[in-house]
Amino acid sequence: MVHLYASANIPVAIGRVWALMRDFNGLPQWHPMIRDSRIEDDQASDRVGCVRNFHTHDGGLIREQLLELSDHRHCMVYSILESGMGVSDYVATMRLRVVTDGDGCFAEWSAVFNCAPEREQELRQLIGHDVFFLGLRALGLGAAKTTTVA
Repeated sequence: MVHLYASANIPVAIGRVWALMRDFNGLPQWHPMIRDSRIEDDQASDRVGCVRNFHTHDGGLIREQLLELSDHRHCMVYSILESGMGVSDYVATMRLRVVTDGDGCFAEWSAVFNCAPEREQELRQLIGHDVFFLGLRALGLGAAKTTTVA
């Protein structure tokens, strides 16, 4: 079982970041790798059990299911149902925590999954860096763009 973890300090209020992150269909709004997304069967994007179907900019198709969504804990858990990455038993968690020194938040994105041993390093780079690290950075930038200046 492969375990991945990424984190970032985001200098934007947790409410603004959570508003972007909690939208299970909103990846194209903030993640640089995602081209489009739709929720299958006309389900609400915050309904546990809904399935998002999205494409990456390189044409890859991924289907993921929302397993948990907590506004109180600022936490989302989802699994991959289908992808071309060669992973199985993939479960990921995204979580935000309040930072008490300033007006920012602490973001965490982690996953566990199985894969062929010869693909582990490649997938660690792809998921750990290109998905998690770049995604967390972009999430903070996207949330900052929604900030209004008085």
